[in-house]
Amino acid sequence: MSLKIFHLTITVAFLLSKVTITPKTMFVLEGEAITTVYICNSTASSKYHYKKDCRGLNACKASIKAIEMVEAKKYGRTLCGWED
Repeated sequence: MSLKIFHLTITVAFLLSKVTITPKTMFVLEGEAITTVYICNSTASSKYHYKKDCRGLNACKASIKAIEMVEAKKYGRTLCGWED
């Protein structure tokens, strides 16, 4: 049992040594950025937001959805003016 816990501890320590957290990026794992942004899940919406509580999302009548920035840009979304 203690060997499994030791192996798990070493694995977790190795993975955490490769993770960097920055304000606008959720995780960077070995140079690959995985950036999560928030959108109003409405057909009329055209912006994405770094923060779920961004002022630009206050008027959203639909649900707020977390997606990757690449996906948001693929849908033609641009950064909210309050996030600049």
